[in-house]
Amino acid sequence: MPHRLCMNKDQPNPKCGSKMWFLTPTPLTIFNLTTLIFLTLITAASGTTCRTTCGDIAIKYPFGVDDGCGAPQYRHMLNCSTDLFFTTPSGNYKVQSIDYKTKTMVIYDPSMSTCSILQPHHDFIMTDIQSAMMPPSPDTVFALINCSIDSPVLNHYKNLCFNFSDHSCEELYGGCNAFRLFHLVANVTSPPCCFTSYDTVKYMSMNILDCTHYTTVINTDSLKGLGPSDWVYGIRLSYSMPETGCDRCSQSGGTCGFDTETEGMTCLCSSSLNSSRECAPGTGSYERGGHAYSTAFSHAVFWFTGALLLHIIL
Repeated sequence: MPHRLCMNKDQPNPKCGSKMWFLTPTPLTIFNLTTLIFLTLITAASGTTCRTTCGDIAIKYPFGVDDGCGAPQYRHMLNCSTDLFFTTPSGNYKVQSIDYKTKTMVIYDPSMSTCSILQPHHDFIMTDIQSAMMPPSPDTVFALINCSIDSPVLNHYKNLCFNFSDHSCEELYGGCNAFRLFHLVANVTSPPCCFTSYDTVKYMSMNILDCTHYTTVINTDSLKGLGPSDWVYGIRLSYSMPETGCDRCSQSGGTCGFDTETEGMTCLCSSSLNSSRECAPGTGSYERGGHAYSTAFSHAVFWFTGALLLHIIL
């Protein structure tokens, strides 16, 4: 049997006898090595397990919908089913938009009363960390509807009520079909109401406030001259950006995340490689610009060529 180093048919070799033999790789070998290339590329392309979208909303740092992604301070605050929801102790609120430039998120409570529909009352409750990290913005106004004359905000804490853009809360009774019922029941005058800030409902429940319903209005600075039916209903949250060194990780091609046990910052570089601060050259995830993908392709070609030569030689 001639040795596989016998590659040249024309030059003698003591190990090969008088004739040289050229051995080509079998189709199975080529198939196996080609498969290796594609598996390498797929691994690189898959990057991390952090989803970057939910529906039509982009998911970027500091948020994450997969555990270990984003900043630990926002852990378990968002969940993605068919749509993106913000989770609080009082329920799930649909996320309508996230503006990463202004650092704001607009959420909507499907069970909240609005100008067009009256819903059973309930409280809006956030955890302490949610209240600290992403409280409702100053242009979000809580309208307390159908309050008792004994309500704290109409007596000892009446300074918590205010008007906005020349609007008073009494307009809701006359301009909204949903709230007109309270005016009809009261016969003569509309029941008391109050425009107030989030801090009021944060420290006093609806039962303590002695109001049967509430609604929330955003963009209040731009609603002058508009009736309640044209107001924008929802809650705008202003979030803060934790100082975790994420910029360094992102610039190296990684995705910012955290250790699910220690909640320490982690730079996710690929599906199988993490770093404490930044990714080594060539290990960044595919979503961050394709550098890792091209690097993986180069590596795959290198290994394919090497393995092919090794098969021929041996």
